[in-house]
This record gives sequence, structure tokens and C-alpha cells, in this order.
Amino acid sequence: MGHVDASDVAAAVADAHRREWAFVLAATVRVTRDLDHAEECAQEAFAAALVDWPRNGVPASPGAWLTTTARRRALNVIRHRGVEVRHLPLLVEDVTAPGPEELVVEEEGPPIPDDRLRLVVTCCHPALDQPAQVALTLRLLCGLSTAEVARAFLVSESTMAARITRAKKKIAVARVPYRVPTAAELPERVEAVLSVVHLLFTTGHTVPTGTELVRRDLVERSMELCRMLRKLLPADPAVAGLLALLLLSDARRETRTAPDGRLLLLEDQDRGRWDRSAIAEGVALVRESLASRPPSRYALQAAIAAVHSESSWGDTDWAEIVGLYDLLAQLWPSPVVALNRAVAVGFASGAAAGLAELDALTSEPQLASYHYLPAARAEQLRRLGRYTEARQAYTEALFLTENSVERAFLENRLQAIPPLST
Repeated sequence: MGHVDASDVAAAVADAHRREWAFVLAATVRVTRDLDHAEECAQEAFAAALVDWPRNGVPASPGAWLTTTARRRALNVIRHRGVEVRHLPLLVEDVTAPGPEELVVEEEGPPIPDDRLRLVVTCCHPALDQPAQVALTLRLLCGLSTAEVARAFLVSESTMAARITRAKKKIAVARVPYRVPTAAELPERVEAVLSVVHLLFTTGHTVPTGTELVRRDLVERSMELCRMLRKLLPADPAVAGLLALLLLSDARRETRTAPDGRLLLLEDQDRGRWDRSAIAEGVALVRESLASRPPSRYALQAAIAAVHSESSWGDTDWAEIVGLYDLLAQLWPSPVVALNRAVAVGFASGAAAGLAELDALTSEPQLASYHYLPAARAEQLRRLGRYTEARQAYTEALFLTENSVERAFLENRLQAIPPLST
């Protein structure tokens, strides 16, 4: 086969990384029993593709090629280092534990990917605290960079790097079994796994950095994982609530940007183009998940999304949305929840009330670098006609925003503010 254009190969490798990373790494961990070695071998396989594919062409199944290459490298590492002889395995596979096929009967569709589920529950082992569980899974299962994971957590990259390193070491020291947990054990891991899936979705739904608003691969990965959990735990209301939230949020995907790529706010979106089947499925799941008391945070977030999905912008019941945020803030106090509630207050009770709520959050450390806070303040200030302050707030938001679609939106908002009077 002739040479393939280098840019085409680079694009193919990047696409394979987005789609296949989790499968390649999870399969390699089964060989190495060591997360760091597996990650190194997986990264080397992707690097090898950049050399091999221009000469021999992009393989018909990139994932299979990458997995084979990574596992071969892992076996070579084991042979050369004598790992089997000199060290106890750091990850011990328990082959007697029931796999997903023993926990749920598949009626149709592809089987649940065992290796990936093994990797998820390994990263979400109770030996780790929950922030470490979520961070490690996003890093290893989803292939996010440490910087991307840090942005999802609203912490510095160095803090997140240290957290991930500690989590890997703790797994090694604890000799965490690399297996699918039994049906009795699985519910203990649910909250951590749901946090992983939710953060994965939000990171893909609005990408922190780059030129695209959405990373479809991350959104699809989170939806796939959530549906997998729904099949494994059909009676769990938190799983139902999260799936509802993802469906209702993703139902708007075709209308979040204009044909020219501009960001469109909820009020400007063509609701006739929303995915009504996804909304119907989501609303039914909201009702199911809210029947449990107390409701999960995902059920309440999904209920808020359902209010938006079942009315026009002008008919939005903002008082109901504020009430749902009040419940959510009690159940799951979070600076981001407080920020979203403040925006809802601005629509329910007027811009002055919303601005007062937002101003109370300006000293919150976790929001110091969160561009949505100054952007939300700028909107309320603009509505109040306080244009000089609005201009300053938009400028601050622009300084903190690294996604080019969101930057373009903020720049247009800034330019639309009436000029200073002379």
C-alpha cells in the first residue's frame, strides 16, 4: 500500500484516541496488572500508529490494531523486566467474579464491554476517596488530559496531577482486584461511577477548551456508560435520574449553535428541532426517579431540564425552577448549583435580584476562575443598563474563557453594549 498523507493519519489517530482509548487501555491493564505500565504501553501504541499508518495505511479496525500493539508491548515489558517472578501483581484479576452477562440478560444490542466496566469499577474502588475515583476514571477510562480533568473539577492542573498520582499508588498498594464486582457489591460503587459519567458528559457537552462547543465522543461515551448502568441496576433511582438528565440535556444538541457556528442561548433555540423522543424518555425517567425519597441530585437536575423541555421560553415557570434549585442546594450544596440558582432568580424575580445573588458568590474560591460567574453577572448588569460594569464583567469572562465558540459569543455581547456617552 502506498504512503498515506500525514495529516490524514494524524486525524485518524486522533479519532481513534477519542473512540478507542478506553478499550485499548482496559485490555492492556489485563496484561500488565499495573495502571502506569498499561497507560505507557497504550500511549506507545498510539505513537507507533503515527509511524506505521503513513507507510502501511490506516487499518480497517484501528482499535484492534492499537490494542494488539499495546498488549504486545506490555508482554515485552513483562518479559524483559521479569515482572511475574520479581513482583506480586499490583492488580489481581479475580476470574471467578460474575461478569455483566451473569448480572443482566441482554435482549438485543451489543454485549456490555467487560474490560471497560472492569476499569471503571477498579478506578471507583472504595479504597479511594470519591474525588480521586472520578478523576482517575476520567483520566484513564476516557483519556482526558490532566488539564481537562482539572478544569472539570475547578482545581489547578498541578493539584489534579498530584491527586491522580496518589490514586494510582493507592490502587497499587491496596492490590485492588481488577474485575467486575458481584451484584451485591455493585451498588456500593454506583455514586462514584455516576459522578464519573456526569462529569464526562458535562465535559463533552461544553468543552472547556478548543474550537468546538461539543465533543460528541465524550457525550456518547457517557450516554453509553449510563445506559449500561441502567441495565445493570434497573431499580436504582439515581441511575434513572442521571440517564434522564443526560437525555434531556442532549436532546437540544442540534440547536445549541447556529448554522454559522454561533452559540445560541436557551431562549434563542428552535425548540421544534429538539429531539422529542429523547425528551419523552427523559421525562418518564424523571417521574420514576422522583418517586424515591429523598430524590437524587440527578433527579432534581433532570426535573429542572424537564421544565425547560416541556414549555416555550416565554412560558417557562421560573419560580418552579428556583424551587427545584433550592431543593438541590439542600441536598447537594455546590457553588455551581448556587450560580445556576442565581441565574434562575434573575429570570423569576428580576435582574437586580439575580445580580444580588451572583454578587454574593464572587468571594467563592471555587468560582474564582469559573468564567460563567462574570458572564452571568455581565448579563444581569446589561439588563439593568449598567453598561460600564457589564463591559468589565464581559471582559473578565473573556479572560477566563478558553473555548472559542463561547469566546465569540462573549465578544459579540461585549461589542453590542451601547458605547460610552461622551
